[in-house]
Formats: sequence, structure tokens, C-alpha cells
Amino acid sequence: MDYVKAFLVGGAICGVVQVLMDKTKLMPGRIMVLLVVSGVLLGFLGIYQPFLEWAGQGAGVPLLGFGNTLWKGVKEGIEKEGLLGIFKGGLTASSAGICGAMVFAYLASLIFKPKMKK
Repeated sequence: MDYVKAFLVGGAICGVVQVLMDKTKLMPGRIMVLLVVSGVLLGFLGIYQPFLEWAGQGAGVPLLGFGNTLWKGVKEGIEKEGLLGIFKGGLTASSAGICGAMVFAYLASLIFKPKMKK
């Protein structure tokens, strides 16, 4: 049942994003920023973690989860290093994900030979 719940919640989040893409004039980059900021805001309000525990990894859709990871890192960085932690914490907490995204994007570019649009 956990898999079904994760599938339905993740699908609902992706469905909302698809509606935003189809029915609004928002560009995909702005929708991505909206998801990351939503993850940060939900983490700040203390809503994201209980929602994640209830919904499973369906709520861990990459951009919402990335935003929450940034928030956790900033919160921890502030506790450890004060004001400097605002800048260091989020990058430290999300560095593995950022590095992975860069490595796999580079490998994909080698395999698929991307070209600029005309």
C-alpha cells in the first residue's frame, strides 16, 4: 500500500505541475523554481517532514525534496556557524545531489550529442 500511496502523491504533484505548464504562461524554469521554493517553505513551516513520512517518497519528488534539503542545510548551518551558515549550509547539504546531477548531465551530453536549436 505504501507504493500505491507514493505513486498517487507523486503523480498528483506531477499532475499539478503539468497543469501549470499547460494552462499558464509560466516557463518551465519558473515552475522548477516554484517547486524548490515550495519545498523550502514547507520545510520551514514544519509541514514537509510529516507529509514525507505519510506519503513516502512520492512526496520526495526531486525538486520539492531538493528545496527541503536546502532548508535543512541552511537551518543546520545557522545553528553551527551563525550568519555564514545561511550561505554554506544549503550547498553543503545538497552537494551530493548537485554533483550527481552535473556528472550525469555531462555523461548524457556525451551519449546523445546535444545540438543548439536554430
